[in-house]
Amino acid sequence: MASEQELKKQNPLHKEFQNLLDQDFKDRKLKENEIIKAKVTEITKNFIVVDCKAKMEGMIPIEEFKNDEELSKLKVGSQIDVYLERIESFKGEIIVSRDKARKMKAWKKMEKVFETQEEMTGYITGKVKGGFIATVDGLPCFMPSSQIDVRPLKRVDHLMNTPVKVIATRIDKNRGNVCVSRRAVLEKSKNAEISEALKNIKEGDIVNDAIVKATTDWGIFLDINGVDALLHVSDLSHGRVKKPSDLVTIGQKIKVKITKIDNKTNRVSASVKALTEDPYDNIEKKYKLGEIYEGIVTKIMDYGCFVKIEDGIEGLVHNSELDWTNRNVKPSKILSVSQKIKFKIVNIDKETKRISLSYKATLDNPWDKIKEKTGETVKIKINNITDKAIFGELVETGLTGMLHYKEISYDENNEDLKKFKKNEIIEVKISEIKDDKIKFSKRALDKDPLDWFKDNNKKVGDVITTRIHEVLKTGVKVSIDKDKKLIVTIKKSDLAKDSADARPEVFSSGNALDAKITELDLKMRKIKLSVKAAQIDEEKSLIAKFGEGATKSGATLKGIFEKAIGKKGKKEK
Repeated sequence: MASEQELKKQNPLHKEFQNLLDQDFKDRKLKENEIIKAKVTEITKNFIVVDCKAKMEGMIPIEEFKNDEELSKLKVGSQIDVYLERIESFKGEIIVSRDKARKMKAWKKMEKVFETQEEMTGYITGKVKGGFIATVDGLPCFMPSSQIDVRPLKRVDHLMNTPVKVIATRIDKNRGNVCVSRRAVLEKSKNAEISEALKNIKEGDIVNDAIVKATTDWGIFLDINGVDALLHVSDLSHGRVKKPSDLVTIGQKIKVKITKIDNKTNRVSASVKALTEDPYDNIEKKYKLGEIYEGIVTKIMDYGCFVKIEDGIEGLVHNSELDWTNRNVKPSKILSVSQKIKFKIVNIDKETKRISLSYKATLDNPWDKIKEKTGETVKIKINNITDKAIFGELVETGLTGMLHYKEISYDENNEDLKKFKKNEIIEVKISEIKDDKIKFSKRALDKDPLDWFKDNNKKVGDVITTRIHEVLKTGVKVSIDKDKKLIVTIKKSDLAKDSADARPEVFSSGNALDAKITELDLKMRKIKLSVKAAQIDEEKSLIAKFGEGATKSGATLKGIFEKAIGKKGKKEK
């Protein structure tokens, strides 16, 4: 008995149908990974069934049609583009995708519009790190947060899943990434509006009804016939302006002059001070250097005070020009805001519009009076004590001077600084005033020990009798006067003619010691004594006195000295 399959082969109708079917498939040229046309044959709850002219119909999930309004317009018989992934799967089914067809079509379109910068419609469907996902013709694109609007937005709910115009700003073909911008569309539209509005204004125009939109510390934003303009704080007035908000309010209409229009950036600059004459133009006719005028303190800084001379003109009183006694005084301790003062004009720089003033020049200068008191005894209050000097303030005038440790006493010992305390009042003598600097001397109040040489008519070459004050390893200290205020050190090399006798340890404190003055400079306070020089002079004197007779008698130098010393000893007894 023949099988059913063999019967079909023998049936001429079946053969004819098979031939027609093979011929039909032969005419259908389907290629995988391409977009093809398909006809909707059925719409079910979960799938859209399409005829792709293949062996069997394709089934596309209905979710691929829900991203836009295509599903509502879809009906049986509609022609749609689909992406052919596989002509025949392992199950014998054809695999097609509407979503991938839409993305591929959108990518090709995106490449074209990226070059032309054409606007496209997209939907912001989600939020990711750093921005949003915008679906354009089924293609997911990245929109950075900064590109969603011309200004930062706190909330973007009103833009989610609604059609928005965007422009492609970057395409990465290798990764398949696209960046889009809504802000570029808004700016493009706004720039077009501004460019049209700019045709109605030009540089030099005076606008009477510029509206204040916003204020900042550095300027004011204006609306001039629909165009945004900036009024910088430096263009508000010829004078100094603390805060623009002190002069205007939001919504106020003000009169300005258009000073600059940048056609490339569509930026407009306006000015208020350009409407009035610059007060610095004829300032040299109004104000003279060295003259005294009146003004009002407007601002106090760490480095000085600003004074209003007239509307639009201000000058600076530097802190060094506030007080005669203190060049670094704190301005707020001398002057206050709104105080009316007299000042002297020191300098006018017309180009930079800077005027230097002096407040102390209108006050009595204590330096003029103090110069007459050089050499007088005064009282000072100690303000500070350093390693080398004392700084004190004159009780009468408040001027500050210096008392060096060498001027405390004639000993010139810096340990003397420890004898004094801060805020202590002491008497000193003004020794020098030069270049607004005062030098004091305390030892000048006492008698100078070096006056002993003048009082006793002693000079270089004279031999004086001293008393050993202290024995050192390198020599001895001797006192010249009875009060022991004049102490001089005699070096070891000057203690005796013979080196064997020039040993400090052979001397004792309190012993008398004759020494010759070999150097005496009272001005430089230099004194040098030598026992050795005194001995040499005495030897020469003895030789001169006894040497001639002694030579004839054959006497020795030792005998002459012994004879002379012996006679001297008898006289002393």
